[in-house]
Amino acid sequence: MTENHITLHGSEISGHTHRVELLLRALDLPYRFVPSPPEIRRSDTFLALNPLGQVPVLQDGDVVLADSNAILVYLAKRYAAESNWLPDDPVAAASVQRWLSIAAGEIASGPNIARLIVARGVPGDRAKAVAVTDRLLHFMNGHLLKRPYLVAAHPTIADLACYSYIAAAPEGGIELEPFAAVCAWLRRIETIHGFKPMPPATRPT
Repeated sequence: MTENHITLHGSEISGHTHRVELLLRALDLPYRFVPSPPEIRRSDTFLALNPLGQVPVLQDGDVVLADSNAILVYLAKRYAAESNWLPDDPVAAASVQRWLSIAAGEIASGPNIARLIVARGVPGDRAKAVAVTDRLLHFMNGHLLKRPYLVAAHPTIADLACYSYIAAAPEGGIELEPFAAVCAWLRRIETIHGFKPMPPATRPT
C-alpha cells in the first residue's frame, strides 16, 4: 500500500488507460483519476507532462511517465517487485515484452481501430482493422489452448496490456465467440482482484 500520491491522467474509454487502472487496482494502489479529453491534451499544462499529447500519463511523486506499457513496467517493478506481474526469468520477461509489443502493434491497429471506427465514427479502414484482428485472434486462440494466461500459469502485465481492446472487440463488430480459448482467458482476467470493466466507447471521453 502507498500513500495516495499517484495521479493517472487518462480517458475512461481508452484501453491504454484501462490497462493501467487494472494494475493499479490489482495492487491496491490508491490513485486519483484525472479525465483528459482531447481539448485538455492540447493544453500547455498537459503537453508539459507528455509532449505527444497522449494518454495515459502517470504522476507518482516526482516521477512522470507516459505510455501505458511503460507505466505497467514501472508499477510492477516499483510496487510489485516480489510478485510475478513482471517475471525476472529471462525467457518469461522476453515473452512479456513480446506481448507488450503485440499490444502496441496488432491490438492497437486491429480491435482498437475497428472499435473507434464503429463506435466513435473515427475515419479509417475497418476492413484492414478486421483482417488484422482476425489473424491476431486465431494466433491468440491457438496460443491460449495450451496455457491459462499469455506468458505463465498466472497473470502478468502482458495479460493486462492485451485484455482491454480484445474484450471490447465486439464494439467494433468483431465476434469473439468463435475463439473459445480467448473467451476463457478474458473470463479469467475478469476474476483478478480489483477488476473493473472498461466503459463502452459510446460514452463521452
